[in-house]
Amino acid sequence: MPNQAETQEIVHRYLSARVPLIVIRSIEPNRAMSILTSCASRLRSMSYYEHSRTEGLRELLSGHNLVDETSLTVALEHARTTFKSRTNVNFVFTDVEDLDQESSTSRHFAEMVRLAESRQGTIVLVVSNPVWNGLGRLGMSVVLDLPTTDELAEVLGGMVDDHRGVVQIEWQYDELRRAAEILSGITEMEAINVLATMLAKGSLHNSDLAELSTFKDRIFGDLNGVERVRLKEDYKTGGLRNLRKWLVHREVLMNSDLSHTTLRPPKGVLLVGVPGCGKSLSAKAIASEWRLPLYRLDMSGVLGMYVGQSESRLREALETADRVAPCVLWIDEIEKALATGPGDSGTSRRLIGQFLFWLQESTAKVFLVATSNDVSSLPPELLRKGRFDEMFFVDLPDEADREEILRMYFEKYLRYDVPPDLMRRLVEASAGFSGADIESTVHDMEASRFATGRTGLPSDAELMAYFQNVVPFSQTNAEEVAAIRQWGLSRCVPAGSAPAGGTPGTSTSRRVVIV
Repeated sequence: MPNQAETQEIVHRYLSARVPLIVIRSIEPNRAMSILTSCASRLRSMSYYEHSRTEGLRELLSGHNLVDETSLTVALEHARTTFKSRTNVNFVFTDVEDLDQESSTSRHFAEMVRLAESRQGTIVLVVSNPVWNGLGRLGMSVVLDLPTTDELAEVLGGMVDDHRGVVQIEWQYDELRRAAEILSGITEMEAINVLATMLAKGSLHNSDLAELSTFKDRIFGDLNGVERVRLKEDYKTGGLRNLRKWLVHREVLMNSDLSHTTLRPPKGVLLVGVPGCGKSLSAKAIASEWRLPLYRLDMSGVLGMYVGQSESRLREALETADRVAPCVLWIDEIEKALATGPGDSGTSRRLIGQFLFWLQESTAKVFLVATSNDVSSLPPELLRKGRFDEMFFVDLPDEADREEILRMYFEKYLRYDVPPDLMRRLVEASAGFSGADIESTVHDMEASRFATGRTGLPSDAELMAYFQNVVPFSQTNAEEVAAIRQWGLSRCVPAGSAPAGGTPGTSTSRRVVIV
């Protein structure tokens, strides 16, 4: 869609060509009127009148009221009389109801457009929805999109400059660009309101940039199909060294201004592997470390019972994700909605097509983190190289990873730095444990200590007993884990530094990640 400068040029050409009907679609009537005022200033050989519910009918450039009545009926009658007596006259109407369907109002405007055409006149409609087809085909239309990053940066920069010396302001060019990027997807007035609210506290520091996402979240309120996940702590993942190294460069791209480069934002990553090994936790950790809001797309909530309902809900959810960008979008167990099978009625195929189109065409800074436990049920076209930036296999942690995870959770729950000898024995005792198994075991130890009122740490023997009495998921669901590993070890980049052990019949070849 064209930005404001392009829209202004299009409208100028329509007016110069004496197109009898010009429809400007926008949810920002003030920006649309600013465009029309600029065009009227350039084409002063013609007359321009504007009608609104609050101001009635008045001259566009001077603001002089023509009649005392504010009703649409009076304004249309004045326009009819003017068109009959004069040529090259333009009437602008805003906030007119019942134009999106065939009605008495839309038919009346159609007759007025025909009258305007006979007298070299033009009627301009500023609307938020498409107009009735019988009316729209009498003229030309243009859609004014939401402000671009450059436009928002200019507006925000003007406000900040007006307050320098009055309010303590740290923001410079880079911070303004970052602010504009964070606020992309909202209207100009909403962006002005956000910045004015922040300036009202008497200062504007670089650290305040993180608060912009909170304001933006309040603007959108209840999002269609997208749920805001509140990050209440600094999430960390143990192990997964290869994945964490790969994410470093993507963080730079997500937090950089790419508008004047040929680079595109990162699309995201597909994490597959053994349950409980950190796939879902990685989505939270990425958002926490990158200081971006995290949204969860509930694919089961997208599915509807009526034909076309699921596709409509998914489209609305993905459009919402684009509007709240930059953000991290988390889709947990993506196979539950996009898996195909013999009993599929075609809905899954249509959802896949819509989802792939969004992956391919979206230019918003939405970093997608999709997780899956059963990738074999996903369609091949979703797994093709280029859909996601990369596909990682999250395996059971090896010894080095288990040691890192153990230290992380012992510090979190027990505030205990495990001695080397005990750590070695705990690493051995936790063979086959997932990260979730380790966290659950350490948490249970602390919960037991708290419930019994003990103040001292458990003995080494008690610590060992806790781990020796746990049957990990890899043993209770051995066949399922073996099948997952057999699929993923030879098809994906390992998320850890090395596989935790082979499965009979699997290949040991690996792709190398270029970071």
